[in-house]
Amino acid sequence: MKRETLFLKFVVILMGIPVLALSIFVLPGFAEYAAKIVPEFPYIKYFFSIGLYITAVIFFFALYQTLKLLSYIDQGKAFSELSVNVLKKIKYSAIAIGAIYVAELPIIYLIADADDAPGLILIGLIITFASVVISVFAAVLEKLLKHAFEIKSENDLTV
Repeated sequence: MKRETLFLKFVVILMGIPVLALSIFVLPGFAEYAAKIVPEFPYIKYFFSIGLYITAVIFFFALYQTLKLLSYIDQGKAFSELSVNVLKKIKYSAIAIGAIYVAELPIIYLIADADDAPGLILIGLIITFASVVISVFAAVLEKLLKHAFEIKSENDLTV
């Protein structure tokens, strides 16, 4: 199992690298561009940037929690309360990202309307939908792990 979890840890780290690069190099320029194309709202770049940076921080928190879950699996603690708590944090992170993108959709709409780029709205909706799917998946896994943990505890007590 160590080989599989090592591969998954590598994939999780690879998922974080593009988001980090986008946050450092692309996001500031995109916020400035948004302020230029929507001059009637000069503070739009701050609201837009703050929302995207907050989602990036939450995303990295969820990736960290995923790495913790994989280390629990390595240690043989997959069916424990620790794993359930990690999945709960991942679920709440996904919900928070979805909520922030729903709140950012009006700003994205203004930018897309001014730039005549409806694909931006689609990107915002896809991210929102993906975070909803991740939160539901984490909730299902959380319930399954909690149930498995309870069964394991009952079996440990009967032996």
